[in-house]
Amino acid sequence: MAERGVAYQKQLEVRGTDHSPLALDEGIARLKKMGVIKADRSYKNGKKRKGKDQTVELCIHLGIDPKNNEQMLRGAISLPKGIGKSRTVIAFCDAATAAKAKEAGAIEAGAEELIAKVEGGWAEFDVAIAHPSMMGKVGKLGRVLGPQGKMPTPKAGTVAQDIVSAVKEFAAGRIEFRNDDGGNIHLPVGKLSFADADLKANIDAAIEHFTRIKPVSSKGTYFKKVSLHGTHTPSVLLAVSHA
Repeated sequence: MAERGVAYQKQLEVRGTDHSPLALDEGIARLKKMGVIKADRSYKNGKKRKGKDQTVELCIHLGIDPKNNEQMLRGAISLPKGIGKSRTVIAFCDAATAAKAKEAGAIEAGAEELIAKVEGGWAEFDVAIAHPSMMGKVGKLGRVLGPQGKMPTPKAGTVAQDIVSAVKEFAAGRIEFRNDDGGNIHLPVGKLSFADADLKANIDAAIEHFTRIKPVSSKGTYFKKVSLHGTHTPSVLLAVSHA
């Protein structure tokens, strides 16, 4: 394992050696204490390095069987306080809807020409949304968009009858999620600069969401481990009271 940097070592000291799960308020406070620690370094020209506003990510290890189709979790969620980042969206739709989709926030919208552009290798967008009537044509982009995790799907809410509403939601920060092979969900829940109350509201909303969509066939402990970390910080464990 590569040697950890000076800032990271200091952050570990702040986190402490007791890795017991923390109450949400305490976990957020501990994360923020770690987040303000930076390595005292400058560029070669002597200018101080500017710190970036780190993304805060929630990692939930769920008691599901990732190989069981009935227990796989995939979808999208809008958090009450947003995630501090807008997302670039494109929309596959007919000409009549394309103008409205662009007004709603899509950077590109259309049918055959947009499909050809993406098929040609253009991928400068975060989310692709498609009207159901377009999926017969968009389907051939699976080999291009699939590996990038950008292929429109009904489960993720990116195949939608109401293109305009979908574009607005995803452009504003609606997040797609999908469990990995280990049964984990990784979800951005804001920025370190967010007020504690806003981070708490987003995390509570995420936990409530995954509680609601718990697969019926999932048995035993559902929330096995929940942790929170910044882009450049160690993680802290959170105590979750839900079953």
